[in-house]
Amino acid sequence: MNEATPRKPFHRLLLTGAGGGLGTVLRERIKPWADVVRLSDVKVIPPAEDGEEVVRCDLADRAAVLALLEGVDAVLHFGGVSIEQPIDDIVQANIVGLHHLYEAIHKQGVKRVIYASSSHVVGYYPTTQVVDAGAPLRPDCIYGVSKCFGEALSRYYYDRFGIETVCLRIGSSFEEPRNARMMTTFLAYDDLVELVRCALFTPRVGHTITFGVSDNPTRWWDNRLAAHLGYEPKRSSREFADRFPPSGARPPADDVTATYQGGPFVLAGPIYKD
Repeated sequence: MNEATPRKPFHRLLLTGAGGGLGTVLRERIKPWADVVRLSDVKVIPPAEDGEEVVRCDLADRAAVLALLEGVDAVLHFGGVSIEQPIDDIVQANIVGLHHLYEAIHKQGVKRVIYASSSHVVGYYPTTQVVDAGAPLRPDCIYGVSKCFGEALSRYYYDRFGIETVCLRIGSSFEEPRNARMMTTFLAYDDLVELVRCALFTPRVGHTITFGVSDNPTRWWDNRLAAHLGYEPKRSSREFADRFPPSGARPPADDVTATYQGGPFVLAGPIYKD
């Protein structure tokens, strides 16, 4: 590196799930934070550009995961199954694979993880209730259950080995809300990147759980227990208020997708392979 070039905060960051929707967003935007961004996914992704490394890796392969973590300073874990899928697939990626990842993190001496959890760990709370990170878990599907496991596993590795993790309970992160429910759960890409930045650069985080959501007019989640991260969303679903204007109509009393915060996920599973 040229002596005139200032050193970046990290030498090597690992981004798993780099070929997914949010991984693709983060791939370009985290480059200023590290000399090298190591990109990993189970599927083929675009080849490495300047300042990148691409390593194809299946989280179910313990030896490959251990090698993947070599020389890494911090991990942004956005890999694994991200929606309701057959239980076998969820278990392999989000439970077995996550354990392989954390064990490799421990063995390779990594001390900070940003874990993409999900708001679906509390999806069975009613939409009339505001939930904070201290509320008991109420997952709305098997995918949500796997994210509960991830939060518990990361807590264990912090308590046992001092590996700090920020669990991001991501709402709905897209370019814009896609339905009326997302007017509450919307997380703009700019706010996602800022939340990851806060989680990565806050000096001490211990084991923190925070909800990934923009500054939307309706709120189901209270982030006061993660205030030390300093996350202040700049975007809001208000920008799209004309897309889903209030109709005044009430959903049927037995419509569980409107009753619970998880929406359609409460009807999504479990799914079994034939």
